[in-house]
Amino acid sequence: MSFSLSLFRKELFNKAKHSLLLSSSIRIPKTPHNILFSTAAQETNTNNNSQVPEKIEKTEKTEKPEKPEGTNDSTTEVASKDKQIAELKDSYLRCLADMENLRERTRKEVEHTAQFAIQKFAKDLLNTVDVLNLALSSVPAEVRNDTQNNPHLVNLYTGVSLTETELLNILKKHGVEKINPLGEKFDPNIHEAVYQANVPDKEPGMVFDVQKVGYTLFGRIIRPPQVGVSS
Repeated sequence: MSFSLSLFRKELFNKAKHSLLLSSSIRIPKTPHNILFSTAAQETNTNNNSQVPEKIEKTEKTEKPEKPEGTNDSTTEVASKDKQIAELKDSYLRCLADMENLRERTRKEVEHTAQFAIQKFAKDLLNTVDVLNLALSSVPAEVRNDTQNNPHLVNLYTGVSLTETELLNILKKHGVEKINPLGEKFDPNIHEAVYQANVPDKEPGMVFDVQKVGYTLFGRIIRPPQVGVSS
């Protein structure tokens, strides 16, 4: 009895196991209604997706690029800046030219001042030259070389003559030069007429006598020659 009961239980267990295996392998097919519904939904999504780029392209074609605001203002501002730069550059170049002219004028003034710094001193020395010239001219020409009868006078004359020559050379070294217009045309800008006389063998307006020679310092007259002019 117990043996038959165990067999029955075993057989019942095998049936139940077999029924479970069958139920797990069974697949429920979709109904035609569900298949149609899903296909229509997929086609709708596909159509919508294909229409989106067309709408975007149409929107991009219809939209016109807007002109950026402030373009005219920026152009005007750039033109104004360029004008200011040109004005500043012109002012800068003019300033450079003025500075160069000032530098050149200053250099000339310094050089001019250095050249004519000894003008007063040289003018005072001219009187000494005149005295030496008067001393030499007071010696008669016939005794200037008479070494037998007047050897001391000859030596004195020679010494004074050398002193005058050396002094004139020093003055010339510093820009002082002598003006002796004897026989030249009278020039009122250079010569100082002391007197006027009728000289038969001279043309009118000619210098026939020089009482004092003149001197210049670097071309500037520091003492005009005193002359006699023929009428």
